[in-house]
Amino acid sequence: MSQTSFDVARSAMVAQQIRTCEVLDERLLERLRTVPREAFVPEGQRAAAFADAPIPIGRGQVMFAPMLDARLVNALALTPTDRVLEVGTGTGYLTTVMAGLARIIYSVEIIPEFKLRAAVSLAAQGVANALLEVGDAARGWPRHAPYDAILVSGALPLGPDARFRESLAVGGRLVVIVGESPAMEARLIVREGADRFSERSLFETDVPVLTNAPQRESFFF
Repeated sequence: MSQTSFDVARSAMVAQQIRTCEVLDERLLERLRTVPREAFVPEGQRAAAFADAPIPIGRGQVMFAPMLDARLVNALALTPTDRVLEVGTGTGYLTTVMAGLARIIYSVEIIPEFKLRAAVSLAAQGVANALLEVGDAARGWPRHAPYDAILVSGALPLGPDARFRESLAVGGRLVVIVGESPAMEARLIVREGADRFSERSLFETDVPVLTNAPQRESFFF
């Protein structure tokens, strides 16, 4: 595909997939139209960059479908002053999208090769307000807290560890996918006060479990 074809396909993705699922934040829609999603897709799969389906990126991980990406970021309601924690850098696509919506992104990836590839991709897109780190953030990453927004890019079967909530600033938002396949749901948790949190279900989905996420113990008889 030519660059013009990619641009047309990206605009169609926004118009036909993302707007139809009530993602109406114009700042986010503009990022989705302009960030070249195809540049973050593994070689040989770029023609499928805008399909409504996840894309394998290796090591048992996937790049979420465009609609899911958009709905998760939309739920964060990012502002230009926000400090954001992203758990699971992956290809760096959502890191790049969010970098244009917030003040700074702290993105943690457990697979070193993913972090290195993402760093190259972010540099190619001129992203200067994202800090990529290698580590296990399945139970939180308080190093740069407090955060105004946290996105966990993988399922947490037992829900988020208390450290995620504790790392939120007052007014901070945590978007996380909870449950076990095939019955998972995205949830939004908001820190209303020092010891007060609200929580609501956003939508049902099914994604890979975050690496090292706590899971129910299995009993064998």
